[in-house]
Amino acid sequence: VAVNISDLAASGVQDILGITVGLVAPPSTDWKWVDEVYKGIEEALNTFGGKLLGGDCSRGSKKLLSITALGTKGPLDLHRSNAQPGDHIVSSGPHGLSRLGLGLLLSEPLAKSIHLTDELQKAAVQAHQKPKPPLNALRELIKCKPENLPWKAAAIDSSDGLLQAIEGLCLSSNCSAILEPNYLPVHNEWPKGGNWDHWCLYGGEDYELVVSLHPLWAQAWNKAMPKSKTIGRIIEGSPQIILSNGEKLLQDSKNNFNHF
Repeated sequence: VAVNISDLAASGVQDILGITVGLVAPPSTDWKWVDEVYKGIEEALNTFGGKLLGGDCSRGSKKLLSITALGTKGPLDLHRSNAQPGDHIVSSGPHGLSRLGLGLLLSEPLAKSIHLTDELQKAAVQAHQKPKPPLNALRELIKCKPENLPWKAAAIDSSDGLLQAIEGLCLSSNCSAILEPNYLPVHNEWPKGGNWDHWCLYGGEDYELVVSLHPLWAQAWNKAMPKSKTIGRIIEGSPQIILSNGEKLLQDSKNNFNHF
């Protein structure tokens, strides 16, 4: 539910109407499993808004759960093709937390190689197990728009990773992005080092808004959202991501999420 609502938020949908659920399961499925799935759905809807509108259930050889979220679009036209040279790139919150949460739950070497504060560990596991759609970030973005600017910006959620989100903006808008390596959006207790930067850039499943905004709007959003951070800017050029020191950032085909 949270994942679907996050996609709606990245399209400028403020008000969540509800969801439909498609459930396929073998006849041998324990009823407790089904009951707890719908309890989780109810908890999410009570938290983020919307109602269970309907759906369909059927037998099948394996469990399959498909959610479709519906909502009404607000005044802001958010689309990944709306990025303009001169825009600032702003993240609504930290990245890498969900990937760290997974690492902690699986006892991966990097997650165990350094002392991590209890606060960081708790935030990471929570981010991985119970993602939150960036609805509040969208509402603040709408609320703080400077009056003289149009209701138009480029946005995407970072479900597939921060770098992949920025690449999506560049590809759709036919432009380049410059990132500041010293301003990566991370938790205030995030460790330093190349491997940790990698988890921030490529980790995925963080469900933050990554937005290309006019500098004045970006400044207003940063002020309204203390966890947001300006991490780079959009420039003219063929779609690519460059660090401010001139180094090109390439997609990591081994670790990147690929839908197919």
